[in-house]
Amino acid sequence: MDSMTKTAALPRIHQLDTEVANQIAAGEVIERPASVVKELVENSIDAAATRINIDVERAGVSLIRVSDDGQGIHKDDLSLALSPHATSKLSVLSDLGQIVSLGFRGEALPSIASVSKFLLTSRLHTDDQAWCINNEKKTMPAAHEQGTTVEIHDLFYSVPARRKFLKSERTEFLHIKAILKAIALGHSSIAFSFNHNQEKVFHFVASGNNPEHRINDILGNSFIRDAIAINHERDDMVLQGWLGMPEQTRSHNDRQYFFINGRLIQDKHINHAIKLAYADQIPTGRFACYVLYLQIDPARIDINVHPAKSEVRFTDTRNVHDFIYAALAVAFNGQKTLSYT
Repeated sequence: MDSMTKTAALPRIHQLDTEVANQIAAGEVIERPASVVKELVENSIDAAATRINIDVERAGVSLIRVSDDGQGIHKDDLSLALSPHATSKLSVLSDLGQIVSLGFRGEALPSIASVSKFLLTSRLHTDDQAWCINNEKKTMPAAHEQGTTVEIHDLFYSVPARRKFLKSERTEFLHIKAILKAIALGHSSIAFSFNHNQEKVFHFVASGNNPEHRINDILGNSFIRDAIAINHERDDMVLQGWLGMPEQTRSHNDRQYFFINGRLIQDKHINHAIKLAYADQIPTGRFACYVLYLQIDPARIDINVHPAKSEVRFTDTRNVHDFIYAALAVAFNGQKTLSYT
């Protein structure tokens, strides 16, 4: 068969069914149950929650329930929340240059709903009645305190092939536990409770804007006691946190936390700056421990890089890299100033 015949056999261009489109988006946004937990918890944080409860069964395959005491969702907006690219977090293109929320794409809820048995219940503080909505976008009255609860049952039931790629229940549970600890480190002013198979895994009380207590809860008292505190500022950038000493290294990089404006990120330029500052203090095959918080003008970063929102792009990468390196070098050397190159 020649190439023209092959081309002629192709179907005409057509609009994808909404459910199919949502399931394709789910493939980008939802890698595993931990991805669902991350998206839902970030929505709760964006809703100004002060308390977030997470209940999971069978590592999220049977049940994921995230409840918060946030602002809630208006009854008339519930069906819209399950529509693709519907969001309260931006309106026009220029808003992309000033993103301060953790979510903004409007992909998470419709994507999750397309691959699970879904129920969302919410109540505004001004309303006497809560309302819920399911996969069929049927809105019904419900009982609920102020805030929102999202229940996910039978994750990937509509795409069973996806379940084959999941690891063991313990492995998936550990992924959920790790992402929740990371999010909790970035938001110490929020209380977090996490239960798995109806057993308490952890409960972190809110500790205001001081992350020290939260770090103690998650990394242990010895981390901060033996770490180097850092507080460095230049222009519109502020870097704060703690650097683990060389004797605190680990065989895995599971205690490397870097937050930008409250968002946990992975960036090769930041990783390089940190590694450069540690220089030859870290033996081969070992990994440094650190918890670092960078505050920067949102206009200087682009977070619309990856569907999972774990990567960023800087408008001036070299300047940010050098700032982080210099800040860490000052902390390690005990110097008051260090020139930027």
